[in-house]
Amino acid sequence: MLPLDLGRLSAAPKSEFPIPFARLYDHLCWADRKVLESLRSTENPPARALALYAHVLGAEHVWLTRIHSKPAAVAVWPSLTIDECEELANANCEAFGSLVKTLTPASLAKQIAYTNTAGASFISTLEDILVHVALHGSYHRGQIAISLRESGEVPAPTDYIAFARGSSAAIRTTPART
Repeated sequence: MLPLDLGRLSAAPKSEFPIPFARLYDHLCWADRKVLESLRSTENPPARALALYAHVLGAEHVWLTRIHSKPAAVAVWPSLTIDECEELANANCEAFGSLVKTLTPASLAKQIAYTNTAGASFISTLEDILVHVALHGSYHRGQIAISLRESGEVPAPTDYIAFARGSSAAIRTTPART
């Protein structure tokens, strides 16, 4: 195992390379739609998969409201139907699309103060929040894919490279081994 110096990493300066937020959030919207399509294509979506998808969307919404200093209308772990998920995914996508069009180096460095769901207060840059939201969704979309596979379904690929290529990733058409 490689040693990991967390102190060095947390104090690391910001990258000199710009993060392509427009492309990253185009992927986020595409991947959220792919998950929705996977859930809709199943006769009876696994409850865990739907709960995780609702969480991804709820968290996106909560972060948007923190960025804009507004109260959240949706919880971070909401209980949503597939139709409600679709509505929230569309609203989140539109809001993130508008936000990324306005990004500048100065706006990305803006400090956002917020209180998390446990009641702890933090301050993070807009850049760090936007990276977190994109990575958070990717993490949970992987869990959704596993949940769908475990129930015998074939999830749509949501990997960034499939989005970038404009073609599907390699898809395993047999259920996961148990």
